Amino acid sequence: MLKQLSRLERTRSTIIIIFAILMGLSLIFFYAPRRDANTLPGTSREAIAQVGDEEITVSDLTQRQEFYQQRFGGQINLGQKRIVNELIQGRVVSQEAARLGLAPSDAELRDAIRKQFTDASGKFVGFDRYKEYAITQSGSVEQFEQQVRDELAQKKLRAFLTAGVSIPDEEVQEEFMRKNTSFDLIYVPVTADELAKKITPSDEELQKFYDEHKEEFRFDVPQKKIRYVFIEQEKVGQKMQISDKELREEYDRLTPENKQKGVRVQQIVLKVARPELDQQVLQKATELTQSIRDEKQMASEEKFAEAARGNSEDPATAKAGGWLPAPVRKDPKKPEELVQSALGMTPGQVGDPLKSGNAYYIFRRGDAVEKTFEEAKVELQVSLRNRQSYRVAADIASRAAAQLKESKDPQQVAQAFAAEANMSAAEMVRETPFVKPGDDVPNIGSAPQFEQAVEPLNNPNDVGDRVSIKGGFAIPLLVEKRDPRVPDFAEVKDGVAERVRRERAQAQVEQAARLLAENAGNADGLKAAAERLGLKADPVPSYKLGTPLPSSGVSPAADEAINKLKAGEIAKTPVKVGDAWVVVGVTKRTDADLAEFAKQRDTLSETALNERRDQIFSDHIEAAQARYDREGKVKIYDDVLARLEASQPSAAPPPVVPPVSGLPMPPQRQ
Repeated sequence: MLKQLSRLERTRSTIIIIFAILMGLSLIFFYAPRRDANTLPGTSREAIAQVGDEEITVSDLTQRQEFYQQRFGGQINLGQKRIVNELIQGRVVSQEAARLGLAPSDAELRDAIRKQFTDASGKFVGFDRYKEYAITQSGSVEQFEQQVRDELAQKKLRAFLTAGVSIPDEEVQEEFMRKNTSFDLIYVPVTADELAKKITPSDEELQKFYDEHKEEFRFDVPQKKIRYVFIEQEKVGQKMQISDKELREEYDRLTPENKQKGVRVQQIVLKVARPELDQQVLQKATELTQSIRDEKQMASEEKFAEAARGNSEDPATAKAGGWLPAPVRKDPKKPEELVQSALGMTPGQVGDPLKSGNAYYIFRRGDAVEKTFEEAKVELQVSLRNRQSYRVAADIASRAAAQLKESKDPQQVAQAFAAEANMSAAEMVRETPFVKPGDDVPNIGSAPQFEQAVEPLNNPNDVGDRVSIKGGFAIPLLVEKRDPRVPDFAEVKDGVAERVRRERAQAQVEQAARLLAENAGNADGLKAAAERLGLKADPVPSYKLGTPLPSSGVSPAADEAINKLKAGEIAKTPVKVGDAWVVVGVTKRTDADLAEFAKQRDTLSETALNERRDQIFSDHIEAAQARYDREGKVKIYDDVLARLEASQPSAAPPPVVPPVSGLPMPPQRQ
């Protein structure tokens, strides 16, 4: 193959390499030379799994992890076992293609490589340039070419499996109507919690229920009443004075990263006017990106600004040379914001085009912006006050604990430390009702640390060590202890009432929903009927099938019922959604525009066809992998994985992880 490619044109002039989408996603990895099994994880050839006679190595796993790091800037952490499963699927694909006689020939490989490595005029970029890139990306030309073979095998297998697939126009139109018809809803969730609020059982009913279920209210562990001295951290902090000198010293100790106000970012926005223009806009964005940046993906501020003024379709930032009005800061609550990808770049780097909504974005990272002392002063004051007040409150609590253990008198201790704690003695002494582990303690909540501090206290006037609780510190003293027993009715009356209300409500919830649907008559009457039952009817404007319903999530059953309704109608049969029974009516229905469907028919048909093909291909690979498992062709070496996991620091998972099927996959290394 090398000799065949070496015969091609060897131009060394400045060129632009145009990658097809298939290879563009594949050529992402950085070169990692092979070593023996006991070297660094990124270069180890030790096997972690095997599919047939092919091994998956530690190096393969590390390179896939590097791909995610490069692509998502550390915002995604899929876990090693999940990535190993992806690699196994890749091996299954290549072996299935070979089994069906679909392995690509040398001629097909040569043609695919030549297409990927051509300049703007369509000529091969030259063997030396190709060889350099192949080694950089894959470690060797042979390994790179094996990756291309795998990609071709996957394409051929998919084409073979889906050759006869077709979708009728009626099915495409029906799906268009489902997605684009909107409904104004009146929506009533009927829940046991809501019904329970309206139920008022009599004392006789509660006593009867208690007598029949006494053993179910038994206390299996001791109950304890605790009196404790409380030191409130905020009150301690209010008394503290923090000087500008201390704040300045705190500012000077900040790391450069923590001094950052954010990062300046330039952007170019290219909008997609219609879905059928998506690929055209993507191509323009790709070509524009390549024209702006150099071989190291860098560009000067001036060059990017000129491109932004001439091309960006966001008038506000285009006029400013693409600069966003404020520095960009990392926001873990908004990992989906595309602009956050710029934070993983180096200053001057230009990223690949990214799509959000109906537009493609090209970002260039500028310099970091440092917070001045004055800008950081308020945050520093809060942070420093919190730390100092915690330390001082902890010290007061320790000394108060020592005195309480001697005096056994919480009131006396509170008076002794009230001024220092910036509290009154009355505020400092608190008492719990009889509580047991797991109870929600007044002013404290469910607090395992408090429970641990109370657990060794078994005799009246036993005093525990200081313990951190919500808002400060507590020093507990045992007032009284009750052994496990069946409590008196009066002790658990509230719990009995809650149990009776809940059980009666659960028995009534479906019937109440059916009664509501029967009595409402139509959509206009649903709100009034709900109010008569003490229920709330929520309007849901412009609802589209497949989107979440308020407080209930996505419900195919509810969508099916809604789709059958005309304006003014309600679903006569309630739908179970989660823990609720839902009654829904349509006040307005706006059917999808069939004229718009006619314009998009070809694009929609192609999209639906590709989705069907993807599903068929996915189902086949899933079934093949299950067959390989049954036949013992798949082996995972858990001991190697466990050793790898133990040697790597764990990363916190992101708030939102995209499904693996939606991610572009790098190539398989053989």
